Amino acid sequence: MKGILMAFMVLFSVAVVVAQTDPHAKKLLDEVSKKYDAYRTIQSDFTFAAQQVQGESYSDKGTLYLNKPRNQYRINLSAQELIGDGKATWSILKEDKEVQVNEADNSTDAIGPNNLFTFYKEGFKYVSMDDERLGQETLNVIELSPIDTRKNYFKIKLRVNKNKHIHDVLIFDKSGARYTYTIKALYVNHQIPDTYFAFNKSNYTGYEVVDLR
Repeated sequence: MKGILMAFMVLFSVAVVVAQTDPHAKKLLDEVSKKYDAYRTIQSDFTFAAQQVQGESYSDKGTLYLNKPRNQYRINLSAQELIGDGKATWSILKEDKEVQVNEADNSTDAIGPNNLFTFYKEGFKYVSMDDERLGQETLNVIELSPIDTRKNYFKIKLRVNKNKHIHDVLIFDKSGARYTYTIKALYVNHQIPDTYFAFNKSNYTGYEVVDLR
């Protein structure tokens, strides 16, 4: 579960410094950013896979809902739900029957789902790599490395499809673990009810609510 959250944090961060970067990679990333900046709401079906150094693996799938203007999101996973209404966040742990409540961090440098897909405006160096074939599709490849060497990861491999949408992201952790986030479907500018981004305690009978604010 920790790996899933780390993958989201990397994906949703706003990231890439102009200095010491590849002009072709910057052009592609600018096109990707322009595409996602035009969307008010996003629904994304995704898969997640983690490969640990010891050979252990973990996979999951879920759906992300995002209202960008209001900084609201919801992530549904098999064992966990994450909800943010712009003021607070709720982490719902299904196996433990526990809900953890925290203050939302809406600062401009905050890492969170509300920054989805616009992950490259400062904080990374990047370079274009050779295109890769996936079935009948050609994917553009960019490798990013964080300027801040204190990060838990040292490299990100980003693949972009012909529509300038992110296909997948491979995160290289310093521990040797690898985390892959793959977007399976994307629906944009659909109406998502505000109630979907609110925590309703009546839906979680028997859960302990731990308020950490």
